[in-house]
Formats: sequence, C-alpha cells, structure tokens
Amino acid sequence: MSANVYALGAIALWAGLASLGLALKHLPPFLLTGIALVIGSVPAWPLLRQWKVPPATLALGVCGLFGYHFLLFIALRVAPPVEANLVNYLWPLFIVVLAPVFLPGLSLRAGHVLGALMGFAGAAIAILGSGSASGTWSWGYLPALGAAFMWASYSLLTRRLAAFPTAAVGLFGLVSGLLALACHVLLEPAATISSSDWVLLAVMGLGPLGAAFFLWDRALKRGDARQIGVLSYITPLASTALLLLVTGRGLSWNIALAAALIVGGAVVGTRTREAPAQASAA
Repeated sequence: MSANVYALGAIALWAGLASLGLALKHLPPFLLTGIALVIGSVPAWPLLRQWKVPPATLALGVCGLFGYHFLLFIALRVAPPVEANLVNYLWPLFIVVLAPVFLPGLSLRAGHVLGALMGFAGAAIAILGSGSASGTWSWGYLPALGAAFMWASYSLLTRRLAAFPTAAVGLFGLVSGLLALACHVLLEPAATISSSDWVLLAVMGLGPLGAAFFLWDRALKRGDARQIGVLSYITPLASTALLLLVTGRGLSWNIALAAALIVGGAVVGTRTREAPAQASAA
C-alpha cells in the first residue's frame, strides 16, 4: 500500500477519538489515556523482540505519545476546549512547513504552503463555526501550541533516527500509558469504570490510540511528510462530522465550506511535486 493509504487509515481512526472521548468524558483524562495507550500496545506484545531500540529512539517515542497528550490535556483544562483544540490542530501545518527544516533534501513549494493554509482555514471553520469562540486570551493556548509542535516534531524526527521496526511503537505506547496512569494516581481522583466503559476503552485503545500510531509510523517512513501533513487536515473535518452524527445535529454551511477547503487543500498539497533537477551544462 502507498504511504497516503496508511496515513488515511490513521486519520480515519483518529476521527473517532472525539466521539469516543465524549462518551467517556466522565473518566479522568489521564486515566482514560493511560488505559487506552496500554491497550493499544497489546497487539505489538507478540513482537517483543522488535522492541529493542536505542534510548534516544525510546525517548523520542515517549515524548511524542506521552508528551503530546500531557500538554493537550493541560490545555483542555485551562483554556476553552474548542479553541484549545483548534490550536492543537496546528500540528498538520507544522508538519508541512517544518519538513524542510527537520528533513534534509526537502524544500517547501508554493503548492505545499497553499494546501496547508487552505486546510488550516477549513479546520478553523469546522471547529469554530459554531460561534462558540470566546475571543479572549488564555494561557492554556501555550500548552496547546506546545502539543501541536510536539506531535509534528515527533512525526518528522522519526525520519532522522536510525531505522526501527514499526512494532517498537507498541513500546512507546506502553511506556507512555504507564506514565499517564502514574499521572492519574498523582493528580486525579479515583474513578469507577463500568463494563460499558471497558468496551469503549478497548475500542479507543485498539483504534485511535493504538492501530493509528502504527499506521502513522508506516506512512511517515514510506511517504512525503509534507503531503501527509496536508492530508491530516481531514482529521478535524471527519471528527466534527462524526460528532454531528453522534449528537444528532444537522449539517451546517460552515461544515460544508470546511469540507471544500480541506479536500481542496489536500488535493493541492498532495499533487505538488519537487521541481525536476536541472541538467548540468555541457
């Protein structure tokens, strides 16, 4: 399969994260994340021998999975959640524009910039189109910005490390999940988990916080990070559309406009290619 197919698989799984989170909002966020990440690592347990990675690789993986969620949950607690989530969705734009900085040999062309800006505009409309923006500053936007930069940096820096098996992402998830559970014990009140909660936690763990990470790793190892970054703008659109379906709200003009911008931006960005090398003069 092509890298973009792997990326779209991860995006499709991440689209359900907000709806699952809505159904499990009564659970403390670190407890929710910790259990889901540990469950998400389970499919890679039979491949334990492939978890042998250098300390730097493990550190990057844990920073990416645990650090991202840690900063995001702080942002969602301190800042208005809708606006904080919008700032968090800067990570696809960061992937596109930072790719030439982190990955030697790549250049940023006008099509990548245009596609990224179209996608970000669509994401902004999809998330803030309900008119719930407060228009006021909150210090919680800073950890949201840090989360966006953390995930983009993790996604790009995995290309700079020595090659490691995708199965090692299971180790990243397991360690990150255990750290999140430690944060729950230290920072959050105890909670009771029902049998229906466990079913949803299993779905979340095996999907958005499990398989999606493995697909994402495969995509980044095989494809163009700039194109994958632009495709990632489908995530807020798909997530919002699924939330509309789950909550019973109808399709609005802002969602339709967001769809046009995001799909258009993805087309522009993914069709942009490197300029052919100039033939040397005789």
